[in-house]
Order: sequence, then C-alpha cells, then structure tokens
Amino acid sequence: MNLLIALFFLVSSLFVDEQPVFKGGQNKLTVFIYNNLIYPEYSRDNCIQGTIQVSFKLNQEGKIYHSEVTKGFGIDLDQEALRIVRLTSGKWTMPANHDTSISMVLPVNFSLKDYKCEERSKDEIKAAISAYNGREGLKKVVFNYYDLKIKGKNNPADEARIEAIKMQLGFNTKYVDRLLKQAQYKIKQGDRQGACEDFQTIRLIGSDKSDQFLKQYCQ
Repeated sequence: MNLLIALFFLVSSLFVDEQPVFKGGQNKLTVFIYNNLIYPEYSRDNCIQGTIQVSFKLNQEGKIYHSEVTKGFGIDLDQEALRIVRLTSGKWTMPANHDTSISMVLPVNFSLKDYKCEERSKDEIKAAISAYNGREGLKKVVFNYYDLKIKGKNNPADEARIEAIKMQLGFNTKYVDRLLKQAQYKIKQGDRQGACEDFQTIRLIGSDKSDQFLKQYCQ
C-alpha cells in the first residue's frame, strides 16, 4: 500500500484496574484499523497528516454508545478517525468492573508515503486546512440546490452557477465513481451509516448512480 497508517495506543482512566481490551489484543486492533481506514481524499491530495484523538465510551457489551473527536484538525481526517473508531463497536472484551461512564481515548495517526509530500511547504498545508471550511460551504450550496431539485422546488436559472461550483470542487463523473466504490467498500466493512452518507452525497451532487443503493441499504 502507498498509505502508511499507524495506530499507536489506547488510553483509559488510571483509576480502573482492568481495562477493556480489543478482541485479539493490541496487534489485532492495529491490523483492524490499518485494513479498514480510508485515507480521506482531500487530506491525501493536500498532504495533510497527523494524529486525531477520539474519545469513546463502551457499554458492558463492548459497544460504543458515545464517541467524539477531542483533538483534530476540523477536516475530513477527523470524520474518518471517528468513523473507524465507531467501527470497532462490539469488538471489545469488557471486564466485569469496568465503569461504563469512563471515556477511552484512541489516537489515530494518519501518515502518507509516496505522495511527494516532502515537496509541500508547511504554509501550503496550513492553507489547505484553512481552505477546507470554505470548500464545505460550497458543497452545502450544491447539496441544497439538488435537494430542492429533487423536491421540484429549485430555480433552473441557478443551474449554470451550480455546475460551475461543481467543476471547481471536482464533482465530476470520476469523483462520483470513486465515491460509489468507497461506499460499496464501507458496506463490506459493515459500516452502513458511512456508506449511506456517501450514497446520499452522490445524489446531492446531481447524480442518480447511487439511487438503487439508497433504496437497498438506506431506507
């Protein structure tokens, strides 16, 4: 693989004698994360790397009932770190005395290899992180337009402007195909929620390629 993704350690309260353990141990957890993590496209293309801290709580069945990013960049890396931690739900061995109100912390490290990231300056990477929110704002404009179009409430006069925004964001046929493939992979992982979010994104950028999957998995 071209992506070097490392998972380091699990932190929990110092006041608990026995701690939840991923089934199979730390090595299995590392392999699970490595095999299932999808490096987000925006961060990959802009050489954004680093560690995201995800806090989560487990019930007595070893299922995650609360999770949140406690330290991140505020971009797609955060979303993927949160997704991958949630994917471990139900895969934990719980000690009888575990306090389910205690938060566990899982640091997920994103690191790129063979993407010529050494050629990117820190200022360029910082600018890409800053530009992310603006890009998200443009995505919402596109989503809102097609949501209205689906409901028959759009203004056709806005179509040209929306198409220009889509071109700026790279929302073309190749992007749709990549996102569809990613969503299908998430289905295989057992992440129906993440897959349905991708299928819905495809629909909200004006493509009907995910319609059958939305009916099949997301009703």
